[in-house]
Amino acid sequence: MTTRTYTVKGMHCASCAAIITKKLSKVEGIREANVNLATETAKLEFDNNALTGEALNELLNKYGYSLELEQPPEAMATAVADSAKKREEKERELRTQLRKVQFALPVALVVFLLMMWDIGSMVIHVIPHLPISMEIMNIIFMVISTWMVFRTGSPFLHGVVMFIRSGAASMDTLIGIGTLSAYLYSALITLIPSVKEFLHAPDSTYFDVTIVVIGFVLLGKYLEARSKMKTGEAIEKLIGLQAKSALVKREGKEIAIAVEAVRKGDTVIIKPGAKIPVDGIMTEGYSSIDESMVTGEPIPVDKKPGDKVIGGTINKQGYFTFIASNVGSETVLARIIRMVEEAQGSKAPIQNIADKVAGIFVPVVLLLALLTFTLWLSVGSSYLGFSVALSYAIMGFVGILVIACPCALGLATPTAIIVGIGKGAEYGILIRNAESLEKLSSIDTVVFDKTGTITTGTPEVTDITTLQEETSATSLLQLAASVENRSEHPLARAIVDAAGKEKLTLSNVTDFEALDGMGVSAMIGNSAVKVRKPVEAEKNIPEVKRLQDQGKTVVMIEENGITTGLIALSDTVKEEAKEAVAELHRKGLKVIMLTGDNRSAANYMAKQVGIDEVIAEVLPQEKAQKIRELQKTGKKVAMAGDGINDAPALAQADVGIAMATGTDVAMESAGITLLKGDIRKVAQAITLSRSTMRVIRQNLFWAFIYNIIGIPLAAGALYPFWGIVLNPVFSGLAMAGSSVSVVSNSLRLKTKKL
Repeated sequence: MTTRTYTVKGMHCASCAAIITKKLSKVEGIREANVNLATETAKLEFDNNALTGEALNELLNKYGYSLELEQPPEAMATAVADSAKKREEKERELRTQLRKVQFALPVALVVFLLMMWDIGSMVIHVIPHLPISMEIMNIIFMVISTWMVFRTGSPFLHGVVMFIRSGAASMDTLIGIGTLSAYLYSALITLIPSVKEFLHAPDSTYFDVTIVVIGFVLLGKYLEARSKMKTGEAIEKLIGLQAKSALVKREGKEIAIAVEAVRKGDTVIIKPGAKIPVDGIMTEGYSSIDESMVTGEPIPVDKKPGDKVIGGTINKQGYFTFIASNVGSETVLARIIRMVEEAQGSKAPIQNIADKVAGIFVPVVLLLALLTFTLWLSVGSSYLGFSVALSYAIMGFVGILVIACPCALGLATPTAIIVGIGKGAEYGILIRNAESLEKLSSIDTVVFDKTGTITTGTPEVTDITTLQEETSATSLLQLAASVENRSEHPLARAIVDAAGKEKLTLSNVTDFEALDGMGVSAMIGNSAVKVRKPVEAEKNIPEVKRLQDQGKTVVMIEENGITTGLIALSDTVKEEAKEAVAELHRKGLKVIMLTGDNRSAANYMAKQVGIDEVIAEVLPQEKAQKIRELQKTGKKVAMAGDGINDAPALAQADVGIAMATGTDVAMESAGITLLKGDIRKVAQAITLSRSTMRVIRQNLFWAFIYNIIGIPLAAGALYPFWGIVLNPVFSGLAMAGSSVSVVSNSLRLKTKKL
């Protein structure tokens, strides 16, 4: 079994993805075809290794699509170059779309207002008629619509051509047929008045319909394309975490080489502040390493010979060497990158309703229009005469296509999404795309990372305990802070900051020394002071054991060989966390904590805020797997986190929610970002998504109900009973009415309180 990933060219709607999936799935030798619209990729599982990309393209080219095989890069530098090339191509396409929207949208808005004015003046007598004659207006609109149909709206005409050639219908096909039919009919009766007279056709034209539909649909397509630009940024930022070079010892000499040149077994030298290039085992020295990009934990980890080090993490202090054990694609960072790619490339459950029905709707509408035309000519001619029947046949044919023209269908989702996203921005909820907003509405389980999400993400002094009667908590903190003021360790900074909050005056120290892997020492006057880790025997002291069981880091204060007390430090729970969890419970959601921290610390934190379930001691590469396990049980999962280690889980979840106070990678892997890291906004985002989806469903109902009622009327269903044939003017009115109802309904979201 062989798996290959291809970049798909020419795909821009859900029905495009469905067409490609359907065609590829029928190819002999392809076991499974997974086409992803968001990442514009196709992941194929082959039984037949001889099947080539050329053969697949020969099949897809006639439908307007093509595949390009993605080559897995051997080096990070190649990956960066490939990523930059893809981004440049997408930016070029987006600029082209923007130019079209900048022309089409203002024109469409003006024409739409004029159209509403004209219709209003015919229905409501107090509204004056347009000051320009209809003949002049028709000429102006014809010139504009000619450009709109054949230049700005050329992709829609391409959809019509593909439908004629292959029978594959997309949303473009529906828009193309509707606008082209309205345009051709209008142009015919405008340019050749004798045809209009011969057919007894009405004076109404549909140039305005053509312009408005193309303008608004192009806006929706541009907004969709802009959101899709973000899909590759998480991968780009992850790739950027890799060190560019490494200092290695070869043949007794220290040499700087590119990270791609590091081999297994190389001795790598790391200096203070340096980024570790690859994974390995420490052989010499001691250090404190910031592994937050992998573990999410803010407290650096002390390392000694024999301990593992991870590529991409940062050496905070100390000089050490290690033997490279995993390089290239085998490193932890490379595996995280692959996991994010796989999660982003997996098939999303969401399907745009409008695109989904287009494949059925287009041929059905065409069939009904042709059937109507045929029946009027065949049956109608027998009763009305050929000329009258032909007039009704053309009116019925055009009326059906005009009333079925998907203006409201095209507006139903984008208008609600635009208003919903704007509303979210007011509340500090940044929504990446419509897909994330839609998925969030069906969530039943919210998974929180602990550090930086439930907690503040920075260590603070939480407890000060004295072990000698003559020692006070204040003097103990003052003593420890005086010594730690010389240290660069983050825990030292937390102790010094605590003393600063108490406005304590720090003492002068001499003979400061960093104790490898143990702590620090110094002289204060005649006293020898140590701030150190608990030794093995001290771990059984009840107070030490209690604090460590809560997941806190304990440091002992020793003066002249006597342990005088201890200070505990820990990440602290955010003030709003308990309120946020309670609100999610009120919405009927289950809340889970997923963390790499030890179980005792996780349970202690979870109890404080009322979390339902804790999944602790999970490695970064296991977080996405835990999300998958929840999804396999039927859960719809939202994952909230802020660290690089959360990126695969954020991408795997149905909806990823990132804290803006966290890493860029977490935010790019997530569909929703919460400003200021306030997790109370998770509940607000869910409220917004549910309200928006309710409006979209209402919009789609109104968009379709006009077609369901209007198409039979346009076909002449009332003529046998009352002699009424729906004039195409009223088809345009119905289409305009559906658009107005959809836009008005969407604007109701502005008044929604979250």
